[in-house]
Amino acid sequence: MNPRSYVVESIIIGLGLIASAAVAAYAFYAVHTLGNTLSVTGSATQSVQADSAKWTVSVTRSAYADSIASTQTKVAADSQQVQDFFTSNGIDKENITTSPIFADQDYSKNQNGGPTAYNVRQDITVQSKDPQLVQKLSKDISQLAGKGILVSSQMPQYYVSTLPDIRIALIGKAVTDAKARATEIAKSTGQKVGALQSASGGVVQVLSPNSGDVSDYGSYDTSTIDKQVMVTARATFYIR
Repeated sequence: MNPRSYVVESIIIGLGLIASAAVAAYAFYAVHTLGNTLSVTGSATQSVQADSAKWTVSVTRSAYADSIASTQTKVAADSQQVQDFFTSNGIDKENITTSPIFADQDYSKNQNGGPTAYNVRQDITVQSKDPQLVQKLSKDISQLAGKGILVSSQMPQYYVSTLPDIRIALIGKAVTDAKARATEIAKSTGQKVGALQSASGGVVQVLSPNSGDVSDYGSYDTSTIDKQVMVTARATFYIR
């Protein structure tokens, strides 16, 4: 190699190292002077069980235009048998509500120019403080098919009424988790975590067991009695 080229190359490398050191020094200075803080997100979870349930079923009969009135009478009778099924199995009458009786046109049955067909329907909604009972009834309601009652069922929805209290308790645990994470991060840089500067709670995630279906806006899964409640917290600590 030409001695002159070697000298030039050495100078370039040296300048590069100096520039890198200057950038690193600035970064170190910026961390320590722009607030001297570390922000970390922590989380906490708790297993809970739903303490209330809501469930809607529908009774339906088919009819043509000239028999809607008589079919509505039959649907009302079917609906009463469904309500009797609920009350005889432990649901209080005041916890059962019914919708008006609807007659919706069934477009699948008159595509070839035949008479207009309708589905005559009434919805029955149950609300209960006993989710296990609602779950059992949702499995047993098929017994009504033997009586000629066509029942279509939505999935029962299960809720946790104490969610606000659970959230408050979990926020504190989430901040504790954030501090533990901040301590590990600071330790890796030879620093220590000091006092808490600020903290804010994040959204609540109510999940089915073993689910990771979280959302930036929070989520509330109502499909299961057993649930996992997760809360996040954003905490900022002084570091030294």
